[in-house]
Amino acid sequence: MNSPVIRPGAAEKAAGVRLFLLDVDGVLTDGGIVYDSRGVEIKRFHVRDGHGIKMLQRAGVEVGIITGRTSEVVSIRAKELGISIVRQGSADKVATWREILAEKGLSPRETSYVGDDIVDLQLLGEVGFAASVSDAESYVMDAADYVSSRPGGGGAVREIIEFLLKSSGSWGKASSRYFTDAR
Repeated sequence: MNSPVIRPGAAEKAAGVRLFLLDVDGVLTDGGIVYDSRGVEIKRFHVRDGHGIKMLQRAGVEVGIITGRTSEVVSIRAKELGISIVRQGSADKVATWREILAEKGLSPRETSYVGDDIVDLQLLGEVGFAASVSDAESYVMDAADYVSSRPGGGGAVREIIEFLLKSSGSWGKASSRYFTDAR
């Protein structure tokens, strides 16, 4: 496994995040789209990403999804994780993000986005803390403050969340119930 790429100032940017936004295909999944014989879409999500999302929520950071595709599977997974901000079929992710900012009363610097492809570039340039997965397009990784060591769908979101929690000083609170010693 490679080491993550952490740009100067990334921890300071991550510390101010109050809203953590995610793409789905290629970030929460490996980017593959599978259909069964009836045409029903199947996606594979990594359980550690889901647990990381719950830890982040317990630390007081809201989590949301902005994705260009529309999938019932995404709605089901979001509901299971308690994610209430779910914007699917977004042709303009920056416009969608601005709507969410207005609804929540947040500033751009209080938001984060994790992306992997060209459609994510503009939004990555607008948020306070930009992150990508290790198998993102090279120009997406170049635009990120943090590039995970793991690929999309392979625990990358959990890795990014742990960086956020540690940067904000919330890691101890979010993880204390799992460790018998102080970490």
